[in-house]
Amino acid sequence: MSGDALYCQKALCRQLREAGAGYLFAVKGNQPDLLDDVQLLFREPPPGERFLEARTVDKHAGRLEERRLRASAALAAYLRAGGWADAGMVLEVAARVSWPEHPERPAREEVRYFLSSLAADTAPAAVLGAVRRHWEVENRLHWPRDVVLGEDACRVRAGHAPQVLAGLRNAVVGLLHADRCANLAAALREHAWSGPAAVLRLLGLTPS
Repeated sequence: MSGDALYCQKALCRQLREAGAGYLFAVKGNQPDLLDDVQLLFREPPPGERFLEARTVDKHAGRLEERRLRASAALAAYLRAGGWADAGMVLEVAARVSWPEHPERPAREEVRYFLSSLAADTAPAAVLGAVRRHWEVENRLHWPRDVVLGEDACRVRAGHAPQVLAGLRNAVVGLLHADRCANLAAALREHAWSGPAAVLRLLGLTPS
């Protein structure tokens, strides 16, 4: 299972391992001690530490995407003793996006960290592949929910309302993806001004 930092919790890691599943979770500020430990490892590696490394370069619609992975199992025993069930490798993934055809446009760079149950002998290319599959899920669902549909800014907290709204957002994203919408934000604006017939079409129903 892969997930954003929200899912990076000791109890969930333990449940997944007890069920025989692996995990790959982003590490962010909601786990400050874990984030500090992981960042320190990659910033000041212990003597003799050799990171597993991998690199990919892809080009999409004039956009050049480079990703560099560094992975290490040096913290595994320490993290397991601290309650992170079957902790394996921690990862650092640096991504750089540039536009070769538009050199005046500044490149975008980002460094992200992950905790995983992956074994130390996992091939670096397979590790980076797991991260990319996580990003595919995040880009297709979590980012549209969090940003386009405003979940991060939502103040609803009471009762079952957050779960209901999350279900509605998932349904909206799923319907628009099924309709092959290239731009979810533009599709939302278009359908906001459309009549009931457009909504019924998305649901596969014929207007009466």
